[in-house]
Amino acid sequence: MENNVTIFSGNSNVALAQAICEELNIPLGDALVGSFPEGEVRVQINENIRGKDVYIIQSTCAPRPNDYLMELLIMIDAARRASARRITAVLPHYGYARQDRKDRPRVPITAKLIANLLVNAGANRILTMDLHAGQIQGFFDIPVDHLYSINVLSRFFLDRKIKDLCVVSPDVGGIKMARAYSKLLEAPLAIVDKRRESDKQTKVMNIIGDVKDFNVVIVDDLVSTGGSLVEAANALKVAGAKDIYACVVHPVLVGPAIERLKNSCIKKLVVTDTIPLTKEKQIDQIEILTVSSILADAIRRIHEDESVSALFADADVEA
Repeated sequence: MENNVTIFSGNSNVALAQAICEELNIPLGDALVGSFPEGEVRVQINENIRGKDVYIIQSTCAPRPNDYLMELLIMIDAARRASARRITAVLPHYGYARQDRKDRPRVPITAKLIANLLVNAGANRILTMDLHAGQIQGFFDIPVDHLYSINVLSRFFLDRKIKDLCVVSPDVGGIKMARAYSKLLEAPLAIVDKRRESDKQTKVMNIIGDVKDFNVVIVDDLVSTGGSLVEAANALKVAGAKDIYACVVHPVLVGPAIERLKNSCIKKLVVTDTIPLTKEKQIDQIEILTVSSILADAIRRIHEDESVSALFADADVEA
């Protein structure tokens, strides 16, 4: 692959990009991604990529999602103007994904806007992981490969052989993915019925299913301020659950999230490295698992025109 594939990284998640390159046994591409004195993004690709298969890795995430998005768009444009054969935008975390529909008057569908920007910048393909809403794939008129971290995250619990395990979806919208975890872990399924009262606050209404005397694992795609997650954990504890774990793909963890987690009844929060965590956020309660092997395997399969969905044949994520 080394002669035909080049992988570049923006500034959002260089460690993950380097880990992916190590998995593929190729060097990380040489590119300057910085800023001009006035703050505008500055990009220069320092190697020949004419006719090459180019992958640009960038999570549009905290703490600077807008800057990281602009880096990605400008890097795509630079690669297109440098005559790359194919440009794949690799977004381990797809920012603005929660704004995927008009759920109230006079609001944008920003997830679609981001899709338009990526395509218009020159991306030929999108590679992303655990989208907040699967229908975002339909916002693109180019191929989208949607990866899942379920095999990596579920392995954490399978290896520990936790007894009396119950998988919990934190809301009705996450039932499909929770069911996939339930099948893989051979554990029963429960659902937290909650009502969103504002952008920052939710209220748990009911627990659907039996969690009494079970060790529960809450599965979700994203944790931001941690309010919903902690409230769900408290409700499960009141309902009689024993040890409470949380399994979340994208650890945004902003605002009071870390403090809430420290003071919660959650024994362990298992996350991936789609979003890098600063040292202040790397507390004992958080276990970080890498998805570099999944992304590397997907890049190899895309380049060699092999099936990407075969990576998740055993996970039943589309059921």
